[in-house]
Amino acid sequence: MEQLNKRILTLDLIKGISVIGMIIIHTLLVYANVKSQYETAIGSFIVFLGRGTSIFLICMGITFMTSSHQSLKSALKRGVLLVFAGLFMNFMKFMIPVIFNFAPDNFIQKYGWHAPIEQQYVYLVQLGDILQLAGMSLLFVGFIREYVKNKYIILAIGLFVALISREVSGINFDYPVINYVLDLLFNTDYPAYVYFPVFPWMAFIIIGMFFGKWFQELNYNSKQLFRNMLYVGLVFVAVGAPLVFLYGGYNYNGFYHMGPGGVVYFAGWTLIFLWIIYTLTVNSKENKAIKVLKYCSRNLTSMYMIQWILISWGKGIFGYRQHSIGYVLVLILFYIILTFSVQTLVDLIRKKKTLFYFQQTSVDETVLKE
Repeated sequence: MEQLNKRILTLDLIKGISVIGMIIIHTLLVYANVKSQYETAIGSFIVFLGRGTSIFLICMGITFMTSSHQSLKSALKRGVLLVFAGLFMNFMKFMIPVIFNFAPDNFIQKYGWHAPIEQQYVYLVQLGDILQLAGMSLLFVGFIREYVKNKYIILAIGLFVALISREVSGINFDYPVINYVLDLLFNTDYPAYVYFPVFPWMAFIIIGMFFGKWFQELNYNSKQLFRNMLYVGLVFVAVGAPLVFLYGGYNYNGFYHMGPGGVVYFAGWTLIFLWIIYTLTVNSKENKAIKVLKYCSRNLTSMYMIQWILISWGKGIFGYRQHSIGYVLVLILFYIILTFSVQTLVDLIRKKKTLFYFQQTSVDETVLKE
């Protein structure tokens, strides 16, 4: 049980760091001018951090296999909820500024739009982000967890998803609702509609599931699991590197729509990174920093939504992609504090609702007994 706790701590720390990291990344991308993003050391480093999506997805796959909620029904239900959560987040990000007339003009001009823009903003509500990817993927991987018991078959499925992703990309029909679902699965037109199409990004989740299954077979021996991650990661990098650097047109073609070689290459570096983090944190003792990161991990989905909504609303106040790196660093600190403050408020509302529910239940039980 001690090893299981260590393993959970390592992944919680990584997911907690990702919460802080995404606030930093999104604030830079929204508020920093082009020079600050790409011609300063700090900006370039933060943009580089934005390439860490695979870390979150592999962690998601591992925890999906070791979660206490193992039913197919729970996976499908959560998948649907995440897709709608993504749409709700987009509505709050994009439509609220339009409705209350504080959307910045240069953000609108980025898309080549002119007033009236209400119809175009409806288009933005449909953008596919990480929540839609996670939700749509759960509708698939729930069946894998339910019916596939051999870890190597799970890995083969993940690699197959990566292998065919380039071939199935761009599939669509002339039916709006069906097309939207197909875009979430196979879209290739970044930045239109979908940043993270299920094919190939679901492959990272399934690779994580392979290690989650392996973890169970190792009787929750976290040290051996992360050592295995290192070995597999080195093999993946060795296989993926020549595909990316020699045949990049097919195997990479940009971060958001990479081909099979890109998936294997990024997965390899991700697994090596996870081993490094485990090595650095395996003997960590509980302190305030770890408590904060564990708090972020527990509230990852809600904090993701909160920070994106707040940062998007701020475009109408602070402007869009206009500021130097110094100004952006101040905004990063501001949005970290603001995100935690709003999350704390959400927690208080939840606690009050829970307390009211238990009080009401107690009253009802008392009446029934009488």
